[in-house]
Amino acid sequence: MNDTIAAISTALGVGAISIVRLSGPDAIKIANKIFDKDLTNQKTHTITYGYIKDNDKVIDEVLLTVMRAPKTFTTEDTVEINCHGGIATTRKVLELLIKNGCRIAERGEFTKRAFLNGRIDLVEAEAIKELVNTKNDQARQIAIENLKGETSNKIKKLRNELRKIISNIEVNIDYPEYLDIEVMTTNKIKESIVDIESELDKIIENSKNSRILKEGIRTVIIGRPNVGKSSILNKFSGYNKAIVTDIPGTTRDIVEEEINLDGITLNLIDTAGIREADNIVEQIGVEKSIEQIDKADLIILVLNNNEELTKEDLDLLESVKDKTSIIVINKNDLKNNLDITKINNKNIVYTDTKSDNGIDTLKAKIKELFNIGKINYNEFVYVSSLEQLNKLQEAKESMENIKIGLEKEEPIDIIEIDIKNIWNILGEITGESYTEELLDNLFSDFCVGK
Repeated sequence: MNDTIAAISTALGVGAISIVRLSGPDAIKIANKIFDKDLTNQKTHTITYGYIKDNDKVIDEVLLTVMRAPKTFTTEDTVEINCHGGIATTRKVLELLIKNGCRIAERGEFTKRAFLNGRIDLVEAEAIKELVNTKNDQARQIAIENLKGETSNKIKKLRNELRKIISNIEVNIDYPEYLDIEVMTTNKIKESIVDIESELDKIIENSKNSRILKEGIRTVIIGRPNVGKSSILNKFSGYNKAIVTDIPGTTRDIVEEEINLDGITLNLIDTAGIREADNIVEQIGVEKSIEQIDKADLIILVLNNNEELTKEDLDLLESVKDKTSIIVINKNDLKNNLDITKINNKNIVYTDTKSDNGIDTLKAKIKELFNIGKINYNEFVYVSSLEQLNKLQEAKESMENIKIGLEKEEPIDIIEIDIKNIWNILGEITGESYTEELLDNLFSDFCVGK
C-alpha cells in the first residue's frame, strides 16, 4: 500500500456532479500537479474552488477536498475532486491523475485499505457493502448498526470470554503447583460455554432473518385459474400490472412486482393458474408455478368463495401446510359455497377484488407473520455474508463437540482444542485473523470507487 490509488466514486453517466477519489502517500502531491491552486499547505478537511488543468488547458471547474492522514476513511492522505457530471469530463480527470502517478484502484480497494490500516474490521466492511446495495429502509437500519460496530463488539466480547477460559486452562496445566490460581473445572467451562452458545445462536438466527430484511420476502401467489390471483397482485401494486379477464388461464407465465411494506420489500410473484392443462403453453406456466412454491418465503393461496373446494384446491392446501402461508378466500362479495372447515390453516383472510376490501387485512397478516415493525434494530446483531454465517455454523459445530467432551469427561486439554477453534473462527469473522484469499473474495464484490 505504498502507492496512491484513484477511481471514480460516483455512478458513471450524466449527472450534476461526479466525484473522483484518490488515496495514498502522494495523493495531495499528485492532485497538486493538475490543480490551479497550491495544495501544499492546505489545511485538512477543507474544500478549495479551482480548475483542473492539463498543462495550460482547462479541463473542468471543480471543488477539491483535501483530507490529511490519519483522519480519513483509509487513514491515508485523501483527495476528492467534485467535478461536473458527465462521462467525458470525469474520465479525463481520472486519466490525468493516472498520467501523473496514480494507479487505478481495484474493486473495493479503498475499503480494503481502511481495513488493513485498522480503520474498520471485516464485519464493518461487509456493512458498507450492504449500505451501498440496500433496497429498503429496514436493511439500511441494520446495516448502519453493523457499521457502528454492534456486531463486531459482540463477537469481540465472546472472543474475550473464550480467551479467559483458554488462559485459565493453560495456567492450570503449566503451573499446577500454584494454589492461588483459579482451577478451571468442567463445570465452570460448561457454565461459560452455555452463555457463549446462547449468544452465538442469537447471531445465527438474526443472520438468517437478515436475508429477508435485506432482500425482501419472496411471496408467491398460487391458486386455480380465475380465482383472482392477478387481481390481488394489482391491488398490492396499485395499478394493473397483470392482465385480468374472466377467461381461465389468462396468466400463462409468472408476473413479478416489488412493493414496499412498512420498509420491507415484498417480492410478489403472480403465477399461472394450477390445473390440468391441454394447452402446452399453459402447461409450461403451470409447471413454473409449482416450481415457485419451494422457493417462496411466503405463499398466498387464493381460493374462490363462490365455489366448492376442488381436488386441485385440496392438493394445493396439502402442499402448503408445512410452509409459511396465508389462505385468501377471494370473491367474498359473492354467495358462499366454500366449506371453510376443510381448511387446516389459521391464517385466513377474506378479500373482495371488486374493491380493496381485505387487502389491508392481508398486509397486516404478512406483517404479523414476519414481525415487521417489531424488530429492535439497536439489538439486531448479525453477520451479513454467507461466508461469515458459515463460519458461525462451524463455531456452533465445535461448541457441540465441547458439550459432548464435557459429558464424556474428556481431559481439559482435549476440550481446549475446540475452544481455541471457536476463538480462531470468530477472529476470522472480524478480521483479527485472515487470509489474503478471504480478503480478495470479500472486496471483489465492491464497486471500484469504494
